[in-house]
Amino acid sequence: MTEHVNTGFERGTDGPKVILAGIDGSEPSLRAAAYAAGLARRQNALLALVYVQPVMQAGASLGVPVADATGEIAEGIVAEIRASAERLKGIFEVRWQFHTFRGDPYGGLVSAAEELKADAVVVGASEQAGHRIVGSVAVRLVKAGRWPVTVVP
Repeated sequence: MTEHVNTGFERGTDGPKVILAGIDGSEPSLRAAAYAAGLARRQNALLALVYVQPVMQAGASLGVPVADATGEIAEGIVAEIRASAERLKGIFEVRWQFHTFRGDPYGGLVSAAEELKADAVVVGASEQAGHRIVGSVAVRLVKAGRWPVTVVP
């Protein structure tokens, strides 16, 4: 007889409760958010939309207002999401939250997924050619092996 020990939170046992979608305003990330919204609706899960604000020390030292620029991107993303949610109200109901984290995209998404207790992560495919060599955020998330990861083209 095997004894079952309750360790508290367990991912994926009854289907996802929190689906995290990483967004940065790019077309692939917005498609990923739409795909994640469909999953969240069907699973009656919370959709956590996460924008990771990059921390660029070098840009700041050159006088570039990095924080202002990334803050404006986040505000633009929120406005776009709210407009989409309003257009779909009554047709496509989804519980969602918007979060911003600071750091590099991979580290920010990992922190977000851990803090929000995400059961699944959805990201858009990278549009950068160099990622085929070095590895994209999506590949790094898959290799971390902590969550099911869906990559949307």
